[in-house]
Amino acid sequence: MQQGHYVFSQVMAHLPLTTFRRSVARYRGEHKIKRFSCLDQYLCLAFAQLTWRESLRDIEACLRAQSSKLYHLGFRGAIARNTLANANAVRDWRIYADFAQHLIGIARRLYADDPLALELDDAVYALDSTTIDLCLSVFPWAPFRSSKAAVKLHTLLDLRGNIPSFIFISDGKMHDVNILDQLLLEPGAFYVMDRGYIDFERLARLEDAGAFFVTRAKSNLKAQRRYSRPVDRTSGLICDQTVVLTGYYSRQGFQKPLRRIKFNDPQTGKRLVFLTNNFALDALTIAKLYKCRWQVELFFKWIKQHLRIKTFFGTSENAVKSQIWIAVSVYVLVAIVKKRLALTASLYEILQILSLTLFEKTPVNGLFDSGRSHNILEQRPNQLNLFN
Repeated sequence: MQQGHYVFSQVMAHLPLTTFRRSVARYRGEHKIKRFSCLDQYLCLAFAQLTWRESLRDIEACLRAQSSKLYHLGFRGAIARNTLANANAVRDWRIYADFAQHLIGIARRLYADDPLALELDDAVYALDSTTIDLCLSVFPWAPFRSSKAAVKLHTLLDLRGNIPSFIFISDGKMHDVNILDQLLLEPGAFYVMDRGYIDFERLARLEDAGAFFVTRAKSNLKAQRRYSRPVDRTSGLICDQTVVLTGYYSRQGFQKPLRRIKFNDPQTGKRLVFLTNNFALDALTIAKLYKCRWQVELFFKWIKQHLRIKTFFGTSENAVKSQIWIAVSVYVLVAIVKKRLALTASLYEILQILSLTLFEKTPVNGLFDSGRSHNILEQRPNQLNLFN
């Protein structure tokens, strides 16, 4: 338990600074830099994420108001808006991307033993993307439509702990299915994705790598039934079939048999058709696996509501990517702190409490005593808690 340290310093103490310095050196992030280091830049933007700052001017004003504490918070350079803007524009975003990936590796090891909603020993990943809308006149480097710009955040979410294991940032025009070419496939793992990722030539690569996929079939799928298994219709299952593709291009891309499962969702009454290359699990488990894909949608909703990734402190591609990667690293850092300190509060509650207490000298564990945390959260009665 750390006594006499500010809460912000206690949280940042979980950062592997040796790895950060290696990333900085790899991309020469501090070449000819004398005062405002890459770590100062990272701490400024991490502070902005934790406290929901609105602009560079906002960051500068808030930190200068606490100027007597900045040294003890880890800052070694003066905070100036122009200096921070220049750092966002010119310092390589890959510094923060590599650092975030290292934090992701730490978090995944910490959450490796967390249970899944299903009793599976294999890794389960949900793949999806979210679009962040931008103004085309301000962000011309990210074309999306004729009158609109956007960036896409392609994410492979590890469903054990909801930690992103892979993130790729592209312009809005990149189709989702192309991200399958970027993945390092894990044999034996399950990849759950929606219909936007159906490309049978690419799905065949998952099959060749020994991985399994679960997706929904398109309405125009051409396939011929070869075998039907008995199902319990009271569970919502309609059929469990082995099929072969009969479409000209789909058959050339994927020549092996597939498993087609039809399921009637009892909650919505909607009929769903799933495709998978796994023939070992029972049909109801496959349907439940696809339902777990919704966790990646909740992840996107959560980071958009609680982190600063919808409005940006800079307009260049480098500034936008730096901000997104630092936001991801802050999310993962809070998850690491939660696990290492065995905090029972949700990530939402942790972020809300940290946003109000960064300049206190209370041990982080003490912030989450039931009485104290209740009083702190009551100071923001208008905040919507999505995780009740």
